[in-house]
Amino acid sequence: MMPSPDTFPVPLIHINETNSTNNYLQSLCSEQKVEELTVVVADFQTSGRGQRGNSWESDPGKNLLFSTVIFPEFLEARRQFLISQVISLAIKEELDTYTTDISIKWPNDIYWKEKKICGMLIENDLMGRNISQSIVGIGININQEAFHGAAPNPVSIYQITGKQYDIFEILKNIMLRIQSYYCQLKKDDTTSIVTRYTESLFRKDGMHRYKDADGEFLAQIVCVEPEGKLILEDEIQTKRGYMFKEVEYLLK
Repeated sequence: MMPSPDTFPVPLIHINETNSTNNYLQSLCSEQKVEELTVVVADFQTSGRGQRGNSWESDPGKNLLFSTVIFPEFLEARRQFLISQVISLAIKEELDTYTTDISIKWPNDIYWKEKKICGMLIENDLMGRNISQSIVGIGININQEAFHGAAPNPVSIYQITGKQYDIFEILKNIMLRIQSYYCQLKKDDTTSIVTRYTESLFRKDGMHRYKDADGEFLAQIVCVEPEGKLILEDEIQTKRGYMFKEVEYLLK
């Protein structure tokens, strides 16, 4: 990875290697007062984590592996999906500046066409009914030229465009977008966030193949409810609701 910049819009900690930037930032927050939107970025993660223990493949220095922290004490736990929405939108809209066909695969993976370019893990700590701390770990495939792991459909910006990119420039732009959306969230100005998220959804139009505990089926997306539940409508117009990991997208 390139040397970290002298100036950055939020506090930046650049490390060569860690087991997980989320773990690193979690430890830091438990030991000292950390400024909101502080970023920990690593050249390499020995055990980067995704949802439900999935791992993230990345060649050293090639991709963006980072975590950031917010303290959204104003936000009730039942509304935590808004954090997922604002982070997803910030990343999607930055990647839109490099290529077309970027979308958000519910709940918060970022896709280019039918391939995964970004994943994230959000870990919330609660204080009563509200969220005291939220650490967001993000992996974005930027300059990786080939993937060799077991993940079925990874892709990098380099593979899409044939160009190498300044990783810290992309990180800076993403953090500025997150900062802007987070200010909007603090003001409880959420209507446009929800609308943009819905408009950005992968497979938002048409019938597509899915799989749940009962087997495969065809359905279209109806909406995503405020708590994050995905509502699908199948071929016989039956509505089906799913929380995270309860339904699988069958990809081409």
